[in-house]
Amino acid sequence: MDASSAFQDSLPLSSDALLAQLDDWGISYVLHQHVPLRTVEEAKAVEADLLVPGEQALRLKNLYLRDRKKRNYLVSLNQDREIDLKALGAELGASGLSFGSADRLLEFLGIRPGAVSPLAMITGAPKDVRFVMDAEAREADVIYMHPLVNDRTLAIPRADLMRFFDKIGITPEWI
Repeated sequence: MDASSAFQDSLPLSSDALLAQLDDWGISYVLHQHVPLRTVEEAKAVEADLLVPGEQALRLKNLYLRDRKKRNYLVSLNQDREIDLKALGAELGASGLSFGSADRLLEFLGIRPGAVSPLAMITGAPKDVRFVMDAEAREADVIYMHPLVNDRTLAIPRADLMRFFDKIGITPEWI
């Protein structure tokens, strides 16, 4: 199985169910459907056509990480930001950061590799996944992310994304 919507019914929460929940909560978004995206480079090729001229947009890359103490992290950063896991670990007070396995990603965030997104915190929050987000998000008009699958992208206004976080009971840690 891949991370596309063709297999969303095998997830703990489907993309369709997430979108229905966002609608119920009155969280606005624009849904874009496209080919499955697996890398930042693939995303840049497709998402360039999605951007609204003059809009301050943030496109994310997302990392599911674990530390030596087996604590789980979802780190969402500007897709162009360079990542040094050792430095990130020092900033977070987490030693030995490494990428979590596909099995743990499904267990703790309810998604498959290629679809990692802040929206997965709807599953991660009750499992004590620590959420860290790029401080640039506080300045963005809109933030682009996958809705649990990698063949869809949502453009969510920053204020609505913050309302989503409130609804699921998390406060991002800003870096």
